[in-house]
Formats: sequence, C-alpha cells, structure tokens
Amino acid sequence: MVKHIILWKLKEDCKTEAVKRGIKESLEALYGKIDGLLEIKVECEPMPSSNADVMLYSVFEDEAALGGYAIHPEHVKAADTKVRPFTAERFCFDYEVN
Repeated sequence: MVKHIILWKLKEDCKTEAVKRGIKESLEALYGKIDGLLEIKVECEPMPSSNADVMLYSVFEDEAALGGYAIHPEHVKAADTKVRPFTAERFCFDYEVN
C-alpha cells in the first residue's frame, strides 16, 4: 500500500472558499474512477498553526497504481483546471506501508 500526501500553498489572491471547494470536489470525485485508488480526502480548513492551505491524503494499492493515477485523464483534468492555476507551492510525500 502507498500513501500519497500533497500540501499546497495557494496564490494569495486564490485563497477563497470557492477555489478550495473546487479543489476538494474535483479531487474527491476521482474516487471509484481510478484503478487502485483506495481512499482520497482533501482538507481545506487548516488550523492556524499550519503553513499550507490545502492537503490531499490518498491511498493506493501499490506504486504502480499511484503512477496510473498521476497520468489518468480524469486526474490530469482536475489538476489542470482546479488545482495548478491556483497553486503557488506544492509539496509531495509518498511512502509505502507494509
């Protein structure tokens, strides 16, 4: 099993509820559409101690499934229309769970 965590800092003029909701809805809608995607959740309400605006937590069957997700047309569409245009910084942490 592979866990895939993404943290985004949004552009200053993009930190709106509408942008955050668009990211959350578009990414969580991928559940059931991509082989090997076991779980996906987006958090948009960070505590004041956080230094990121949005977090993606996802779980995949294996590394191959994560690779398939990265290039899946539905994921690419969501990323290109609802995430990347609003993102100032992106951090990724992938790890394998035995």
